[in-house]
Amino acid sequence: QVQLQESGPGLVKPSQTLSLTCTVSGVSITTNYYYWGWIRQAPGKGLEWIGYIAWTGTTYFSPSLKSRTSISWDTSKNRFILHLHSVTPEDTAVYYCARYGDSETYYSGSDNPDEYDYWGQGTQVTVSS
Repeated sequence: QVQLQESGPGLVKPSQTLSLTCTVSGVSITTNYYYWGWIRQAPGKGLEWIGYIAWTGTTYFSPSLKSRTSISWDTSKNRFILHLHSVTPEDTAVYYCARYGDSETYYSGSDNPDEYDYWGQGTQVTVSS
């Protein structure tokens, strides 16, 4: 059974870097055609797609966050990590990791949260001094 679990600090100071880890079980993150994404939801707002890392290690980001976002991975531990730099209080949100794709069929990566099928439970991140 596929499971995703986010972990990281619940409180980050403005201007610092937020780093969140998503540990995956039940499937290898290098399995063909899967994309591993980060999505967030700020208070009172809808889901916002942040970016993904593909099974090849290729990354792609939302244009609005691209300049201060990176995603890396540790395949030996089957996990991927979000780094969001220079955070502000507007980055306060529940952050989710999620999976998109089909191991049997290639699809282009998605920026639509509704198309992601497995999700972590989410982790609250607050940016405050």
